[in-house]
Amino acid sequence: MQSSRSQKVGESIHKEISELLIKGLKDPRVGFVTVTGVEVTPDLHLARVYFTVFGDDKQRKDSQKGLQSAVPFLRRELAKRLRMRYVPDLLFQFDASLEYGNRIESLIRDIHESDSHDERDPDDN
Repeated sequence: MQSSRSQKVGESIHKEISELLIKGLKDPRVGFVTVTGVEVTPDLHLARVYFTVFGDDKQRKDSQKGLQSAVPFLRRELAKRLRMRYVPDLLFQFDASLEYGNRIESLIRDIHESDSHDERDPDDN
Protein backbone atom coordinates (compact mmCIF):
# COMPACT_ATOMS: atom_id res chain seq x y z
CA MET A 1 0.00 0.00 0.00
CA GLN A 2 1.37 3.37 -0.97
CA SER A 3 1.61 6.16 1.57
CA SER A 4 -0.43 9.26 0.91
CA ARG A 5 2.76 11.26 0.27
CA SER A 6 4.03 8.89 -2.41
CA GLN A 7 0.54 8.71 -3.90
CA LYS A 8 0.33 12.51 -4.15
CA VAL A 9 3.80 12.71 -5.68
CA GLY A 10 2.80 9.99 -8.16
CA GLU A 11 -0.30 11.92 -9.18
CA SER A 12 1.74 15.11 -9.64
CA ILE A 13 4.35 13.30 -11.72
CA HIS A 14 1.59 11.69 -13.81
CA LYS A 15 0.06 15.09 -14.56
CA GLU A 16 3.35 16.80 -15.35
CA ILE A 17 4.79 14.02 -17.53
CA SER A 18 1.54 13.82 -19.49
CA GLU A 19 1.74 17.55 -20.10
CA LEU A 20 5.43 17.39 -21.03
CA LEU A 21 4.79 14.59 -23.52
CA ILE A 22 2.17 16.72 -25.24
CA LYS A 23 4.06 20.02 -25.25
CA GLY A 24 7.74 19.56 -24.61
CA LEU A 25 9.10 16.29 -25.96
CA LYS A 26 10.37 16.46 -29.53
CA ASP A 27 11.76 12.93 -29.93
CA PRO A 28 10.36 11.46 -33.17
CA ARG A 29 10.56 7.92 -31.73
CA VAL A 30 7.90 8.73 -29.16
CA GLY A 31 4.59 8.08 -30.85
CA PHE A 32 1.09 8.47 -29.48
CA VAL A 33 1.92 7.71 -25.83
CA THR A 34 -0.55 7.78 -22.96
CA VAL A 35 0.63 7.69 -19.35
CA THR A 36 -1.70 5.29 -17.55
CA GLY A 37 -0.24 5.50 -14.08
CA VAL A 38 2.72 6.30 -11.86
CA GLU A 39 3.84 4.34 -8.81
CA VAL A 40 6.35 5.97 -6.50
CA THR A 41 8.33 4.02 -3.93
CA PRO A 42 7.79 5.03 -0.29
CA ASP A 43 11.25 6.65 -0.12
CA LEU A 44 10.38 8.76 -3.22
CA HIS A 45 13.53 7.70 -5.07
CA LEU A 46 11.96 5.72 -7.91
CA ALA A 47 8.85 6.37 -9.98
CA ARG A 48 7.56 3.67 -12.30
CA VAL A 49 5.73 5.38 -15.14
CA TYR A 50 3.30 3.06 -16.91
CA PHE A 51 2.40 3.93 -20.50
CA THR A 52 0.55 2.61 -23.51
CA VAL A 53 1.22 3.29 -27.16
CA PHE A 54 -1.17 3.37 -30.06
CA GLY A 55 0.50 1.15 -32.63
CA ASP A 56 2.32 -2.11 -33.08
CA ASP A 57 5.16 -3.76 -31.15
CA LYS A 58 7.88 -1.87 -33.05
CA GLN A 59 6.28 1.48 -32.22
CA ARG A 60 6.02 0.42 -28.57
CA LYS A 61 9.73 -0.43 -28.42
CA ASP A 62 10.73 2.77 -30.24
CA SER A 63 8.58 4.85 -27.89
CA GLN A 64 10.07 3.14 -24.84
CA LYS A 65 13.61 3.86 -26.09
CA GLY A 66 12.66 7.47 -26.78
CA LEU A 67 11.14 7.87 -23.32
CA GLN A 68 14.19 6.34 -21.63
CA SER A 69 16.50 8.70 -23.51
CA ALA A 70 14.32 11.64 -22.42
CA VAL A 71 14.58 10.81 -18.70
CA PRO A 72 17.22 13.50 -17.92
CA PHE A 73 15.10 16.16 -19.66
CA LEU A 74 11.93 14.99 -17.92
CA ARG A 75 13.58 14.91 -14.48
CA ARG A 76 14.97 18.42 -15.01
CA GLU A 77 11.54 19.72 -16.00
CA LEU A 78 9.88 17.92 -13.07
CA ALA A 79 12.39 19.55 -10.70
CA LYS A 80 11.39 22.97 -12.01
CA ARG A 81 7.67 22.29 -11.81
CA LEU A 82 7.32 20.24 -8.62
CA ARG A 83 9.90 22.01 -6.45
CA MET A 84 10.97 18.85 -4.68
CA ARG A 85 14.29 18.36 -2.94
CA TYR A 86 14.86 15.11 -4.83
CA VAL A 87 13.09 14.18 -8.05
CA PRO A 88 12.61 10.42 -8.32
CA ASP A 89 14.40 8.40 -10.97
CA LEU A 90 11.98 7.56 -13.77
CA LEU A 91 11.51 4.05 -15.04
CA PHE A 92 9.17 3.69 -18.03
CA GLN A 93 7.28 0.39 -18.27
CA PHE A 94 4.76 -0.63 -20.89
CA ASP A 95 1.31 -1.17 -19.40
CA ALA A 96 -0.09 -4.38 -20.85
CA SER A 97 -3.22 -4.29 -18.69
CA LEU A 98 -5.32 -2.70 -21.44
CA GLU A 99 -4.37 -5.42 -23.91
CA TYR A 100 -5.03 -8.05 -21.25
CA GLY A 101 -8.45 -6.53 -20.50
CA ASN A 102 -9.34 -6.43 -24.19
CA ARG A 103 -8.32 -10.08 -24.55
CA ILE A 104 -10.48 -11.13 -21.58
CA GLU A 105 -13.42 -9.14 -22.95
CA SER A 106 -12.99 -10.80 -26.34
CA LEU A 107 -12.98 -14.27 -24.76
CA ILE A 108 -16.12 -13.52 -22.74
CA ARG A 109 -17.86 -12.17 -25.86
CA ASP A 110 -16.92 -15.36 -27.76
CA ILE A 111 -18.35 -17.51 -24.96
CA HIS A 112 -21.64 -15.57 -24.96
CA GLU A 113 -21.89 -15.81 -28.75
CA SER A 114 -21.29 -19.57 -28.72
CA ASP A 115 -23.89 -20.00 -25.95
CA SER A 116 -26.48 -18.02 -27.92
CA HIS A 117 -25.77 -20.10 -31.05
CA ASP A 118 -26.17 -23.33 -29.06
CA GLU A 119 -29.56 -22.20 -27.68
CA ARG A 120 -30.88 -21.43 -31.18
CA ASP A 121 -29.61 -24.65 -32.76
CA PRO A 122 -32.69 -26.63 -33.94
CA ASP A 123 -30.75 -29.92 -34.00
CA ASP A 124 -30.86 -30.08 -30.18
CA ASN A 125 -34.48 -31.34 -30.20
